Amino acid sequence: MTFDTVIHGGTIVTADGQFKGDLGIKDGRIAAVAETLDGGEERIDAGGRLVMPGGIEAHAHIAQESSSGVMTADDYLSGSISAAFGGNSSFIPFAAQQRGQSVDDVIKTYDARGVRSVIDYSYHLIISDPTEKVLTDELPRAFARGITSFKVFMTYDLMNLGDGGMLDILEVARHHGAITMVHAENNDMVKWMNKRLAGNGLTAPKYHAISRPQLAEEEAINRAIQLAKLVDAPLFIVHVSTEAGAEIVRREKFKGAKLFAETCPQYLALTRDDLDREGMEGAKYICSPPLRGADTQELLWHHIAQGTFESVSSDHAPYRFDETGKFLNGANAPYPKISNGMPGIAARLPYLFSEGVVKGRITPEQFVALSSTNAAKTFGCTTKGRIAPGMDADIAIWNPEVTRTVVAADQHDNMDYTPFEGMELTGVPEVVMNRGRTIVAHGALKAEEGQGRFFGRAPVDLRGKPGYQAPEFDPAQNFGTVLR
Repeated sequence: MTFDTVIHGGTIVTADGQFKGDLGIKDGRIAAVAETLDGGEERIDAGGRLVMPGGIEAHAHIAQESSSGVMTADDYLSGSISAAFGGNSSFIPFAAQQRGQSVDDVIKTYDARGVRSVIDYSYHLIISDPTEKVLTDELPRAFARGITSFKVFMTYDLMNLGDGGMLDILEVARHHGAITMVHAENNDMVKWMNKRLAGNGLTAPKYHAISRPQLAEEEAINRAIQLAKLVDAPLFIVHVSTEAGAEIVRREKFKGAKLFAETCPQYLALTRDDLDREGMEGAKYICSPPLRGADTQELLWHHIAQGTFESVSSDHAPYRFDETGKFLNGANAPYPKISNGMPGIAARLPYLFSEGVVKGRITPEQFVALSSTNAAKTFGCTTKGRIAPGMDADIAIWNPEVTRTVVAADQHDNMDYTPFEGMELTGVPEVVMNRGRTIVAHGALKAEEGQGRFFGRAPVDLRGKPGYQAPEFDPAQNFGTVLR
């Protein structure tokens, strides 16, 4: 067999194991994996480094308006470049529906934005207005195109669907093999806390940390899971930030629920004390759910190592530290009026490798699962996330020994700060490939604008998750009634 490219002399790491070997690439796909391979029009010497699947960033806000109309700083060009420098070969940002907007129009809008990407991309929809037409006509057509996931909110007045709306949309997702992602915080608990804090004149950035109680997340995670169990629909809990929330996920997964979850680097690296910085500096660290205490971090690492989470995602939500982003509502805005989110798409995998693999919290195999393979399985990326013949040649070659200090300029995004500034991280993705084409090599961008492709996705992989049948839907227990 002849190859376009051969990567040789590396240690291949998959979610199942690692071994010394070579990769042969032909027409953008992995054509062979062997102990040694000859030939190749191009030969890349991995030099004993780690050869892994390229990362799949499955939680990012790119060229997206918030419900209050604030546009993120990164478009699909800058966002995809930043992702690539962080070791990612593909990503799945959100395509957000605004109230009154059709899903067809959402997809058309993001198709126009996505064409600038340098890496492959798909979308998760965000549904804020599930009308009858959306549920019965527009969502099924989106699923048929391969957009097989969407996100809903249990908080924010402009986004919150209520429990009844959640059940309706979960039922549609179950019927079509799609997966529902959920931002789980109890809206009324958050509003009650905001009102109480405002009444006491406590509006500085640091008070964001206590305005969204841990109990608000824990209650909503439990409620979301019970709603999904009633319908027997797959559910993905995004950005779990509390130990009790993680424990609920672990317990329900053990029982066989069709349940998936993630946490994010910010909850492992930063704490609520970062919100208490001088002046308005704390605004840089406002995200929801908020940063928690230092005691939570090792508990979340435990859940990462034990398999509670499918992935560690960035939740990249880039709002600049100026009037276009964080301070759209004024330089001294109260914390509820400060744009909510922080950047991190380039730092996600270097942080996870350094603090996880290098410090012995997780294995290299777990790193591959958390960074790529699990996301591919969960979100139906059937040709990505694994090193095997026939898969897309989405590859990242990591140097596990180089140490770098995080600075904003090295993030290659359109931001003016990084919350990870000054951290020393060990482990660098030196070469990143997308479908066999080198997109980043030793600190230099090799990709061209628009070379990324949209990819459709299959239904969620539910093997090993038997789910839950509510007795009320069991004809043997409900007087023989068939309700589905």
